[in-house]
Amino acid sequence: MATENSKIHSLLENVPLFSALQPAEIQSITLGAKVLKAARGDILFHSGDAPSGFYLIVYGQIKLAFTSPLGVEKVVHLMGPGESFGEAVMFLDKPYLVSSQALVDSLLIHVGKAALLDEIERNPGFARKMLAGLSMRLHTLVRDVEAYSLRSSVQRVIGYLLQNDQGNSSEGDVLHFHFPASKLIIASRLNISPETLSRILHDLSVAGLIRVEGKQVAVLDIERLRAYS
Repeated sequence: MATENSKIHSLLENVPLFSALQPAEIQSITLGAKVLKAARGDILFHSGDAPSGFYLIVYGQIKLAFTSPLGVEKVVHLMGPGESFGEAVMFLDKPYLVSSQALVDSLLIHVGKAALLDEIERNPGFARKMLAGLSMRLHTLVRDVEAYSLRSSVQRVIGYLLQNDQGNSSEGDVLHFHFPASKLIIASRLNISPETLSRILHDLSVAGLIRVEGKQVAVLDIERLRAYS
């Protein structure tokens, strides 16, 4: 148990959310946390399950999604290392609205609700960081609604290729992009069909703006791509 607690403490120290906490404060949260290993395809929770805390991703990738009455899955968010999820419903004491699934082998920390609430009461600075994280999540959701409502499917794909938080790298004037998940999942995330995504990528390739090789995309002319419609 001591070894497990030490491991969790060490992991929490490297999570941005807890960076301002003192060792003793992290230790109090550690006592209410546990490490979870999720293999690819494992379900962490289903829509309708009652939350008992929230999750922090140490490494790996997690998909948050819900299924429509017609049985169609809609991917809400793809999350990676350093990100957290499940806080909002935990505070509201409501069931999860989405399901959570590991897309690759992942390591997570589950922080129990009681330990988190105790630290929030003791540390206003920590509470502000939690609020900032939730506010950023809300801002992202608002941007998604704007994109789905006001932007064409082509604009959504181009915006996704050009965004800076998906592990993009540059080499001279060429931007290299790696799809973090299957094209089926990416299409759902962008609220378009897989066929539409494939067609748009094909059209952009024919126009000489990108080169696609599996999950790898090279953006050949960033300015032209940004202006394309």
